Amino acid sequence: MEKFLSQQQVTTLRVEHRKCKVKRYADRMKAILLLNSGYSFQQTADILLMDDDTVRRYLNIYEQEGVQGLMIDLYVGSSPLLYENELMDLENHLEEHTYLSAKEICEYVKEKFNVEYKVSGMTALLHRLNFAYKKPKIVPGKADAEQQQKFVRKYRKLKAHKAEEDQIYFADGCHPMLNPIAGYGWIKKGTQKEIPSNTGREHLNLNGAYNPQTGKAIILESETVNAQSTIQLFEKIQRIQTEGKIYFISDNARYYRSQLIKEYVRKHHRLKIIPLPSYSPNLNLIERLWHFYKKKVLYHAHYPNLNQMRDATNIFFRNLKHHKDELKNLMTENFQIIKPNFSEIYL
Repeated sequence: MEKFLSQQQVTTLRVEHRKCKVKRYADRMKAILLLNSGYSFQQTADILLMDDDTVRRYLNIYEQEGVQGLMIDLYVGSSPLLYENELMDLENHLEEHTYLSAKEICEYVKEKFNVEYKVSGMTALLHRLNFAYKKPKIVPGKADAEQQQKFVRKYRKLKAHKAEEDQIYFADGCHPMLNPIAGYGWIKKGTQKEIPSNTGREHLNLNGAYNPQTGKAIILESETVNAQSTIQLFEKIQRIQTEGKIYFISDNARYYRSQLIKEYVRKHHRLKIIPLPSYSPNLNLIERLWHFYKKKVLYHAHYPNLNQMRDATNIFFRNLKHHKDELKNLMTENFQIIKPNFSEIYL
């Protein structure tokens, strides 16, 4: 999206954002600033953990009423049972505590504020407060935010100063099982959709590297992901990229630190391995690609044997360009920093 704010409007939004003590109002201002910085509606929604229709609505409000319009709640329907300060308290509480059902929240509200809600009314209120019923994301408990931020700064510096012919690759292995992955989907009420599963523990061993500059992935299948298969990956990358340095960003798997890998890298001066901080899969771009692959190839899909799953996998990665639009939004070099109590987007 092209810039649409004047410098004065940007300054006003930033000043109001700093003064704002209501999180949802601050998020609305951030949405406008992100759109003005060139992010799409979907990218802005992903960063702020909301849906793109909500982002569009905030832009419409801003265009019609300015920054003050972003700091007004226009609830439709009967008057809310909770006062504004109580709604803020509830919102803050729900950001810290995750309940399994709206009924449990009704019980909390009755105990805390002595106000009774029906489940339907509470569900509607949660939607108005921009909450959605979804799974929490599991993140590493030992993540070090300072080390992650240090890596991001180092990565930005590397990108800014590397030679034009140098290339960066994010690498990791993936071990998809010969079994479908059940995910959310729209299923007719009163019916149960079933997906056949397989017995045994057959799986593929994929070793891959993703280049954010070209948007291409190099994927190899091997008997196991180890030092030897990683060297095969190195060799294939070098055959494809004949000039410039090869920066290979990877996690701290033992085989990356093996003597075999160290000796190989010493003999091949174009190669440089850059380790990620411990417990930081959020910084490895190829993790997003693996997840996208599973979503497209394994979710809700049954393959009778490993060869059929292998064929589907190979077809997917050979035709990665067909998913260019989706991957453009997914594979951005904006990294989420995992902190002990919460996470933020590091741009």
